[in-house]
Amino acid sequence: MGLQNLPRILHAKQGKQKILSPSSATETPKGYFSIYVGESRKKRFLVPLTYLRHPSFQALLNLSQDEFGYAHPMGGLTFACKEETFIEITRDIVKC
Repeated sequence: MGLQNLPRILHAKQGKQKILSPSSATETPKGYFSIYVGESRKKRFLVPLTYLRHPSFQALLNLSQDEFGYAHPMGGLTFACKEETFIEITRDIVKC
């Protein structure tokens, strides 16, 4: 499940496979966790657990905790950043 799977979280508009489809909205494969990204309309992404070790991703987690705490009404981990920002950060992680 190494680096070859990391680009899978990128959105289809960026020319990569979009992980979430409406029919699989509740399924999270082993080795991944789900996250909601967006400022107003949230999109769900599946992220490899290995991202949790990366400093850029940890910074996003800290910002998310400051913004939403741990009891977000949506019921999931949420990053209130632009989708493009999230994709850019994940691209940087893939390059590591």
